[in-house]
Order: sequence, then C-alpha cells, then structure tokens
Amino acid sequence: MNPQDTKPKQSLQRDISNGNLSQNEDNTGFGRNSSYVTIQPDSISGYNFDPQIRAQYANEPDYVHATRPIEPQKFHISPELKAKHEQAKLDYPYLNLSEGEYVILDIKRHPVGLWGPLIGGIFSIVILLSMVFIYPIFISEYGMSSLPGFEVVFLCSLPICLLIGLFTYINAWVYMRNQFFLTNESVIQEIQRGLFSRHEQTVSLGSIEDASFEQNGVLQTMLNYGSIRLSTEGEETTYRFYFVSNPKEQIARLNNAVESFKNGRPVE
Repeated sequence: MNPQDTKPKQSLQRDISNGNLSQNEDNTGFGRNSSYVTIQPDSISGYNFDPQIRAQYANEPDYVHATRPIEPQKFHISPELKAKHEQAKLDYPYLNLSEGEYVILDIKRHPVGLWGPLIGGIFSIVILLSMVFIYPIFISEYGMSSLPGFEVVFLCSLPICLLIGLFTYINAWVYMRNQFFLTNESVIQEIQRGLFSRHEQTVSLGSIEDASFEQNGVLQTMLNYGSIRLSTEGEETTYRFYFVSNPKEQIARLNNAVESFKNGRPVE
C-alpha cells in the first residue's frame, strides 16, 4: 500500500511562517471538495443564499418550496354573481354569506309537522269555551246561585284562550324557523329549538361525502315528505333535517351541487 494513499486528500495545513492557508484550502475556509449542501456554515462570502434554507433544501429533495404573496389576491366577482349575492343578503339577512355566495335552494319543513300543535291548541280552546257556555245550564240545573255568574267566568276564560293561542303560535313559529339552505359554496342549516334558542350549522360542499334521503310509512309516502341526511369527511359528522317536502328532488339537486363544486364547475 502506498503511504501517500493513507493521507487525507483534503488536509487543511497552515503555513506557520506566513499565516496563510495552503493551496488545498480555498478562500472560503473550506476544502475544495467540501459540500455546501451537507455543511451549514454561518456565512459564505460571494454567495447570495441563506445557509439555513440551503440545508433545508438538501434534507427535503422531493419537496418544492413556493413563495406566497404577502397580500392575498382578491377574488374576482362577476357583475352577475355580485347581483345574486346582494339579492341573497336582502332575502336572507340572518345568514352569514361570504363574498360571492348566494342561496340556490331554500328548503322549508313540510306543513304536516304543524298538525300536532294546531290541533292541540284548537282542541283546548274549544273544550274551554264549551265548558264556559255550559256553565249557566249547570248553575240553573243544580241551583248553585252562590257561584260566580256567566259574565265573570267568560271574562276569566278569555286570557286563558289567549295564552293557549299564543303558545300554539310560538310552536308553529319555532317549527317553521327550522330551514335548510343550499348555496353555491356550502350547506347551511338553521335550527330553532325554542323561542330564544337558535343554532346554525355550516358545511362546505367540498366536505360532504354522502347525501341521502329517507321516507318511512304510509303517511310520508302519501304526503311526499321525509328526512335528508348528510355525512362529512374526517370525523364523519352526520347532519339530519326532518319533515322535508319532496326529499328525493331536494337531495338530487344537492348531489348535483356537490359534484359540480368538487369538479370545479359552476354550482347552479
């Protein structure tokens, strides 16, 4: 073996006599075959790059680093889209619509859900008034002259009838306030649980994984109402909306909107 082969090819020898580096060391302070990629120096004169960024590029050869503008580019809105957005804000002032977003479909609950509160309220008022008008007959039949007269009982029954009517109206108002909106960007569900309890759910069209409808029973089939179901990606959250009129047609439009949104086509 040649003894010269055992010597390092890149030896950094200083000339003690003149204090300069030998010819094996260039003016950058590193050997000629030293790599700027694997070595992270503090600075290299004459080279216009950040050593930390250069080292990051070396450790991530399969990644492409792109710059992002400081000021985000403003989304261009056509006059037609702007007009639809402004009209939607006027028609639905309680919705939080983003710039350029407008309502395509407004799904309200089927009136069949009002039958219970209306029938219950009307039945209660009829029973109460019937008892009031039978009251004079009851007094004369049993001779209970010490009881209050008809006028007093009738006046006392009026506030009770008003309260029953008020509660019936509130139940109907809460029921009809539950709505389902389809926009060109998302699905918005307005949930009204009570007079002072309101909740809003918003799901992007790109996050919807599955949309389906369901009809059960003779009454739902005859009156053509049912429920729609949405499931999202990720945490698999499920959203349901009940008492939907013509659910088959509504879910078809919703699926078309989701497909158009994911494929980059205009949502109409």
